[in-house]
Order: sequence, then C-alpha cells, then structure tokens
Amino acid sequence: MKIVVIGGSGLIGSKLVQRLARSGHEVLAASPNSGINTLTGEGLAAALAGAKVVVDVSNSPSFADDAVMSFFQTSTRNLLAAAAAADVGHIVALSVVGTERLQASGYFRAKAAQEALIKASPLPYTLVHSTQFFEFLGGIAQSGTEADGKTVRLSPAFVQPISSGDVADAMHDVALGKPLRTTVEIAGPERIRLAELVRRFLAAKGDARTVVDDAHARYFGAEIDDRTLVAGDDARLGTVNFEAWFAAQ
Repeated sequence: MKIVVIGGSGLIGSKLVQRLARSGHEVLAASPNSGINTLTGEGLAAALAGAKVVVDVSNSPSFADDAVMSFFQTSTRNLLAAAAAADVGHIVALSVVGTERLQASGYFRAKAAQEALIKASPLPYTLVHSTQFFEFLGGIAQSGTEADGKTVRLSPAFVQPISSGDVADAMHDVALGKPLRTTVEIAGPERIRLAELVRRFLAAKGDARTVVDDAHARYFGAEIDDRTLVAGDDARLGTVNFEAWFAAQ
C-alpha cells in the first residue's frame, strides 16, 4: 500500500521510510525539500492521493513558543484536511512521553495542541508517545551548559532514553497495524537519571565538562520529576541501551 511519511528526510523519518520500503510498500518521503510543505499546503493533495496511511514525524524548525505552536497547529490542520480529502485510512503521529505533564513548556503545549487536533478529527488515528532519543544527548548537554562552558546543570530525574532505530521499528509496526484511536508509549530498555546519563555520555566522548545535579534545572522550560519523562508499565520497550547505542556511533 501507499504510505506517506511527513518529515521523511529527518532522523526518524528516513529510518522509517527504509523499513517500510523493505516491507514492500510504496513509500513517499514528504518534506519541503521534496516539494511537499504542510505549513503552506504545497504538494499535499498530490502526495496523499491514493495513500492508505500517513505518518507524521515532522518537527518544528523553531522551538520558540509562538513559532512552535503555529507550526504544529497549522501543519496538522493542513495535513488532516488533505488526508480527509484523500480518504486516508490511518493517521499516525509521533509525540512525546510526558507531553501532558510538561505544559509549563511552550514546545509541549504545542505538541498537546497537535494531539488534540488529531483526536478531534474524524480520521482513524494512532498517537505514539516516545521517550527522549539518545541522539539528542548532545543537545541536552548543551542546553544545560552554563556561561563558563565548563559546567552542565541538569535535573537528576529519571529518563528512559530510546534509540532512533527502536523508534523507527515501533513506528513501522504501528503504521502497518489497525488504527487504535488512542495513544501508545514506546521507551528505551532502562531507566537512568538524566544528569547521570549525560555524565556518562560526556565521559565516553572525552568531554571534560562537569555535570551538576540540580533538581530545579529545567527541561525545555519545565521542571521535571521522576515520573515526568518515563513511560508507563504497558509501554513497548526498545532493545538498545546506552552502551550499545554509543558503540554504534
């Protein structure tokens, strides 16, 4: 069947496109670079013609509060309208574990708005909440780095990081399954405290920055606790832990 992957050239999207193609499906990797723009609507109708499934793994180019809200609301409305016109049978969207617990953050308010639009649509859907990707550890370290450039201040709250490959595997299976009209969670195989994880990451890279535990350090603008960023008991768990992921880099 024809499957359209919105954000198909990105970290998750490119891996998902490869997996779906190997499964024998006709896959279209949609992105502005390929002439398909969910913000403007350019190319959407033609891209979705004949599609049975649309998977949205796109992300906002800006995390500023107003910009990210505008991105997710506008792109999702345009995508849902085009999908309805094309009689798409399943909308799958990637979101974040803890979105509903991180509403102090403008980014996560925007993700919640995206999810609300999908749930309110008459189209059959499945939302996938994923924990943070290992691939973003460098960015997390940078976000917590103080002005001296030597100290990284991060929360010691638990996280449950997952590899992008495990995310793509899960998205592949959800895309080929029946619409669940609910949210499913995916997560990495082990829980670890965020500050300790970044400490291990920097040490493995030979980075001399010192990681300091700070319970009030913010994550994308919000304070977090041991429950915020970990999945529930029913989550699908990946197989790749930190050591295996880092070794593969």
